[in-house]
Amino acid sequence: MGDFYQNGNITNLHNLSRRSFESMEEELLGFSKIRPMGLVLPSLYSELQTKALPEIISHLCEVPYLSQIIIGLDRADRSQYEHALQFFDQLPQHHRVLWNDGPRLQAIDRELQALGLAPEQLGKGRNVWYCFGYALATAKVESLALHDCDILTYDRNLLARLIYPVANPQFHYEFCKGYYPRFANGTLNGRVSRLLVTPLIRALKTTVGNSEYLEYMDSYRYPLAGEFSFRIDVTTVRLSIDQAQLV
Repeated sequence: MGDFYQNGNITNLHNLSRRSFESMEEELLGFSKIRPMGLVLPSLYSELQTKALPEIISHLCEVPYLSQIIIGLDRADRSQYEHALQFFDQLPQHHRVLWNDGPRLQAIDRELQALGLAPEQLGKGRNVWYCFGYALATAKVESLALHDCDILTYDRNLLARLIYPVANPQFHYEFCKGYYPRFANGTLNGRVSRLLVTPLIRALKTTVGNSEYLEYMDSYRYPLAGEFSFRIDVTTVRLSIDQAQLV
């Protein structure tokens, strides 16, 4: 079956890599005037010492359309946090490093824990949760992208394709998730998706029956992709629902 076949509830956009990157970035720069864009980078301090993250930052320095970059820094002491500030200071865009192990964020976390609002588990999910909260509080962007800091093959084309569907005012997409071939060095990767996630979702559909949520999850080409983007008001709606449930 042709790769352009559409099934399920998720639109698959295949041609974003075949058009001129320069024209896409020029469009994004125009979109940024009416729909400001931001990027979240959840990072371990140890990733500053890798080959991938310095290369990612060098590419991001050339991105002209981002209004805000939020770096969530995990597993860093004070001296490492200060080094991270210097490391990310090369970014020309407005940027902030959220020190998740620092006293200010720890104090906020304790307040939210007391109210039953903070994530209970340490890790990337908690890191991203606070980055999104910061994006909402500062209200600088309307579209927000996220990708990992360990992508060895990174270039800024990836970010442009990722954020374009939710940045284009003529599109009505509110959430976008990346997908890509899962193979390298002659081997087939993506085993967790192929051998666990997809069979589990299909088994649940058979056992539980029709479910909009399961159909939604089953429609993703690669449900575990670590790159996604969304309209910021999607997060606002989610927070409103959570607050209503708490009441």
